[in-house]
Amino acid sequence: MSTVADTTAPAGAPDSPTARRMSRRRARRVQEAPGARGSTPLRMVAGAVVALVFLLPYVVMLVGSFKSRPEILRVPPTYLPEEWHPDNYVSMWSTPETPLPDNLTSTLVIAGCATLLTLAVATPAAYYTARFRFPGRLAFLFCVLITQMLQPAVLVAGLFRQVLSWGIQDTWLAMILINAAFNMSFATWIMHSFFASIPKELDEAAQIDGASRWTVFFRVTLPLVWPGIVTAVIFTFVAAWNEFAASLVILTSAENQPLSVALTKFVGQYDSAWQYVFGVSIVAIVPVVLLFAGIEKRLVAGLTAGSVK
Repeated sequence: MSTVADTTAPAGAPDSPTARRMSRRRARRVQEAPGARGSTPLRMVAGAVVALVFLLPYVVMLVGSFKSRPEILRVPPTYLPEEWHPDNYVSMWSTPETPLPDNLTSTLVIAGCATLLTLAVATPAAYYTARFRFPGRLAFLFCVLITQMLQPAVLVAGLFRQVLSWGIQDTWLAMILINAAFNMSFATWIMHSFFASIPKELDEAAQIDGASRWTVFFRVTLPLVWPGIVTAVIFTFVAAWNEFAASLVILTSAENQPLSVALTKFVGQYDSAWQYVFGVSIVAIVPVVLLFAGIEKRLVAGLTAGSVK
């Protein structure tokens, strides 16, 4: 037998008038929330402004590299070249100031080898300090953190005496060791935090399945800390690429000096080749940009890889 209660929906039912009124009120509150309406265009404008602020110096440098020297020094200055000179990027490689091809090779070798040496030493150190408790562990980590306060520019005199006693002055090996030593503390500390965030149960489960300690390290734990490794690679490579003070003192031959030192050869007391300064600066930026572009996929992939059996 049909009754009135059978055709009336409860007050809390999804299709009831009360539920529909509550849904409309929630939608109205969301629409009236501060910043909800028009937030996307504002974010796009803010992002464009921030990008312009950071990219404007590089744009000015790129445009200046295509100008002639008289046009760069012209007063009032011109924003765009009246006559473009792409040949600046050709002639700067054979200038009498410095052998730029050798300088670029020196920079790549020093920065690349210093980065590899830093990872080879800092990665096992970070893993061991994060996974094991041993006497003096906190003191060791504290010393690692303290060494980050020291820079090659402060200790350049002592570094020169040290490499001179070893007989490796004016060599790539000296700068590889110096750059690796001064970036190892940061790399160890960063990767220590990533290793410590991984549960030890993953290691124990792999060992129960018969994996050795090295297998656990390389095939289970290491893929999970790719973001930390990428951070260490970027920091170490950029720091070694831009290092100036120690390279200026220890590398005396023009052929062995990196681009950071070679760049100063175009700025003289009475004359400066600014078109070459801008061109060399653009060339020096390209490898770092390529590093970021090539390593970004590893950074994202490392967040989900490693713990699949």
